Amino acid sequence: MLAPEADAVASVQPLELLIGGQWVFRLPQIEVRNPFDGSLAGVVGSGTAQDVHDAIGRAVAALSVDFPTHARYTVLQKAAARIEAQAEEYARDIAAEGSKTIREARREPPRAANILRLSAEEGRRIAGETLPFDSRAGSENRVGYYFRVPAGVVAAIAPFNDPLAVAAHKAGPALAAGNAVILKPSLATPLSALRLARDLTEAGLPGGRLSVIVGPDREVGETLVTDPRVRVVSFTGGVVNGERIARAVGVKKLLMELGSNSPVIVLADADLDRAATSICSGAFAQAGQNCIGVQRVLIHRDVYAGFVQKFLSSVAALKAGSSRDETTDVCSMINEQQAARIEDWVAEAVRQGARVLAGGRRRGPLFEPTVLDRVPFGVRVDREEVYGPVVSLYTVDSLEQAIEVANGVPYGLHAAIFTENLRDAFTAIRRLEFGGVMVNDSTDYRLDVMPFGGAKMSGISREGIRFALEEMTETRVVCLNL
Repeated sequence: MLAPEADAVASVQPLELLIGGQWVFRLPQIEVRNPFDGSLAGVVGSGTAQDVHDAIGRAVAALSVDFPTHARYTVLQKAAARIEAQAEEYARDIAAEGSKTIREARREPPRAANILRLSAEEGRRIAGETLPFDSRAGSENRVGYYFRVPAGVVAAIAPFNDPLAVAAHKAGPALAAGNAVILKPSLATPLSALRLARDLTEAGLPGGRLSVIVGPDREVGETLVTDPRVRVVSFTGGVVNGERIARAVGVKKLLMELGSNSPVIVLADADLDRAATSICSGAFAQAGQNCIGVQRVLIHRDVYAGFVQKFLSSVAALKAGSSRDETTDVCSMINEQQAARIEDWVAEAVRQGARVLAGGRRRGPLFEPTVLDRVPFGVRVDREEVYGPVVSLYTVDSLEQAIEVANGVPYGLHAAIFTENLRDAFTAIRRLEFGGVMVNDSTDYRLDVMPFGGAKMSGISREGIRFALEEMTETRVVCLNL
């Protein structure tokens, strides 16, 4: 007789992979389990290097068949409508497979639908311009222009933390630009990406334009990014994997979002209630597994005590628990290994003098929302990307000191400042070495139409619909000698 877990696996219909427009069954199978309680969320076939080769071959063939702008627009709009019609099913997949609460997960399907619609609209605005060839002596008889063409095959590698939205962010602009896409979702969270692929194909996406392959990084990921037929690699993930990809890919376009260590400055004139509430949400949403989540809060000495009191009150109201519990605010991390890493980093900081003001304890994969102060500069929770529910508080004596501390890490994705002084706000905007600066808001704010990316080790190039679309095209110049 089968054990209960084995029986559960046997009763679940395995999901097929999309290889060049065809849905295929693959063995061995990957069990996708909820990180909080280990319950089975789904079963997915594991792809191979041969699947990657086949998908690329079919993608190249698909690019030789015309897929006009109006057809791309129609497919993306239909797929967006399908996502909205299945929003609750998507949300339940996301909450079951990953580390978002069900309430957080419900925000992803509307966002993904909007991303596809924005991509469809931007795809209709791909344009070039005429060029003044007669601006150089001897070229008076020449006229010409440039226009944009698809880059070709796009390899898209998505993380676990926003499994649907990031998949849409990679596939939407790429398809709108006329490319073919091979998407590798995280092994931990492939369910919503495969559901998205189903909706895109059933919306009329031509065969070969999209593949979704789930499988080991060493076999599937490396085969995908190193194939010379792939012309663009779009990767969201950690710095270590990003550096490995950059060394391996060869001459290709690279779009990389590699994380951050986001600071928020709270000046003496800040609205402390607003700041405390916003920073609490920005630090602990998605259990802190968010590249633009708040990690460091730099508070002016004059308001430090008042801010800490309000902030700790907000943190104390958070409920940690199962992602599928409607009342949960902070769920578990993606696995117990990551929670144990955070536990080790916090312990290191405490050994060197940090003080735990809230949380600090681990229960399996669940790490309590944790607030530290007196954190020594240079320990891992200070300098590296924590990527967990831990925020560190620091006192500063001036805006100048706050900016210096904020810039003193090797990352630069988002920063923020709370102040009522316009001059101070613009000083921070000019001098903070980050891709985005939020004023009177958390670092955890992103609009899908804005250019998204960072400085230093936070990545290369920009995402955001129009900006990603431009990155995924090439310019072609036409010159006529009359």
